[in-house]
Amino acid sequence: MTTRQTLAGTPSLLRAINDRAALELLLANGPLSRTQIGTLTGLSKPTASQLLARLEAAGLVVPVGTMPGGPGPNAQLYQVNPTAGYVAGLDVTAFRIRIAVADITGRVLAEHEVATKGWPAAQTITRVGEAVAETVTLAEIGDGVCGEVVIGIGGALDPATGKLRYATHLPGWHSPRLVAELEAATGCSVSVENDVNLAAIAEQAHGAAQGSEDFVLLWTGVGVGAAIVIAGRLHRGFHSGAGEVGYMPLPGAPIVHDVRRKNSGGFQELAGAPAVLALAKKHGLSAPTAARVVAEALETPGSGDAFLVEFASRLALGIASIVSVVDPELLILGGDVPRAGGERLAALVEDALTELTFARPAVRASTVPGSPVLHGALERALATTRDTVFSTH
Repeated sequence: MTTRQTLAGTPSLLRAINDRAALELLLANGPLSRTQIGTLTGLSKPTASQLLARLEAAGLVVPVGTMPGGPGPNAQLYQVNPTAGYVAGLDVTAFRIRIAVADITGRVLAEHEVATKGWPAAQTITRVGEAVAETVTLAEIGDGVCGEVVIGIGGALDPATGKLRYATHLPGWHSPRLVAELEAATGCSVSVENDVNLAAIAEQAHGAAQGSEDFVLLWTGVGVGAAIVIAGRLHRGFHSGAGEVGYMPLPGAPIVHDVRRKNSGGFQELAGAPAVLALAKKHGLSAPTAARVVAEALETPGSGDAFLVEFASRLALGIASIVSVVDPELLILGGDVPRAGGERLAALVEDALTELTFARPAVRASTVPGSPVLHGALERALATTRDTVFSTH
């Protein structure tokens, strides 16, 4: 005869689950009273009171005034303590680094930008540390309190070696001890993530991909890249190279036989910034950047229309290969160039795509304001920090 053992949650485990649920509700809804927390979590008033007392003693929630209404004393309101933790996000390109510091509620306290042109490669990591320190000073939170830093960069760390791949255009970022050196320079825990992956996290949290579990974000600017989200999770690939579609050979583009040396490939040759500028010239358009050319095309009937149609066809050609393999629900166009083209470019790409694939995902323009990479870096840093802070009281 076998004995069936019933596993039940221990009181401490149940308390931890309830505490985390309450903290998430406070983050999502702002200040709440004991009664509101009890209603939303299904806890009794005494249990909700004990929960709030426990979180307040741990420094995770603070009282923030009262809620008027009804007979008797006004109900005390609570919110997550903003000083319980701090994070930083970085958006790194070949020309500049954008940095933001936020508290654990997600409120951005300071933003800073530094130009990287002329930085000696050997001083890159040191200067990154200095730039983070400058932003922390602007945030007025004190030294040594920024717990998690997430860096978005145009490449990916090789999980086997720890070295940055797909990023020969970024000198100074290729040490095999990159993460350890960044942690030493910043005094914080550091994660390095592909920039387009972080933009996808931002789209899922705040942008056009909200509510979507399967989508692809195609990013076009100076280069071309993609992020792939399947069942709500980023797909990075065995070598963390999923989404490096700039190297993807395509019809109509010259075949690049040594992509590592040239740091380019078929899709990049068709839709990267140099190709966009060359295409614009063919249609009699001229501007200093690819994004400016697309904006000019929107205001130029005739030649501008022809340019947009041909550019959309090029994007659709690359997207068709991705769609045929991944079959996403949604395709989002992100980066400086699609942002300039807005919904019109998205509609032209969707039209062109319908002729190339059986699967026909909706195509939308990115809706995350500012730097989606920076937003995504903060989102990931906040998720890590909340897991740490909320589970250690």
